[in-house]
Amino acid sequence: MDKTIQRKIIDYLRPVSEGLAVSDVRIGLGYTSVRLDNGNIGIAWTAQTHSGSCTHESKAGTLAGRPARELLEMLGNPINPLSRSTGLATANALAAGLPHPRTTRTDVLELVNIQASDHVTMVGFFGPLVPSLRRSGCRLDIQELESDIPETISPEEGRASLAACSVAIITATSIVTGTMDELLSGLGNPRAVVILGPSAFMRPEVYDGTPVTHIAGVRIRNAGAVQQIVSEGGGTMILKQHMDFETICLECRSGAD
Repeated sequence: MDKTIQRKIIDYLRPVSEGLAVSDVRIGLGYTSVRLDNGNIGIAWTAQTHSGSCTHESKAGTLAGRPARELLEMLGNPINPLSRSTGLATANALAAGLPHPRTTRTDVLELVNIQASDHVTMVGFFGPLVPSLRRSGCRLDIQELESDIPETISPEEGRASLAACSVAIITATSIVTGTMDELLSGLGNPRAVVILGPSAFMRPEVYDGTPVTHIAGVRIRNAGAVQQIVSEGGGTMILKQHMDFETICLECRSGAD
């Protein structure tokens, strides 16, 4: 059986995690952050849970101080999505300590060069991108679970759209929800596939064998500020002043910046 993207990330980082411990964990309403004892920090979208009680993480109070490999393994939790949020944030913290792959800060839509002839399927609602996509004249389908967002299609309709699109923009939160593998396998023959968002795992090696062409994520500049904002319920619009948005183009991924 092929490995899931979560398992690929865990296996890739297991050697990197040796000897490192977790110094701080923040599970905020919008994002989760994990900071390691080497100072590196990572974030991931906080999954919504329905625990049936006021406790959402059974290991609360014991996460900080644990070996990084233990929290990394939480990414593979098959039951608890909140554990996967913690696991992905840990993975992103571990990846932050590796040599940086070559990136660009050019806007990802400019890199993909959307044309009026394109059929773009967006999985997850990225509001700031929508006006630019509309202006391009392309056909735009937006798949979103939140029913109160107008002009979106359901996951059922989204499957047909993914199979037909020329450009797919897929939220990196699908790593947490466990849906990324299904989304990628449901694609037809798109010319570009973008994994997008602050949760994105920015190591191109784990996307080998997939149709992904661009990984658009973040590099954190101010760990302390990010921790405070996460703790106080902040999201991307507040966090972005402390992060650089960068894109890896997989077709030109050799070398480092």
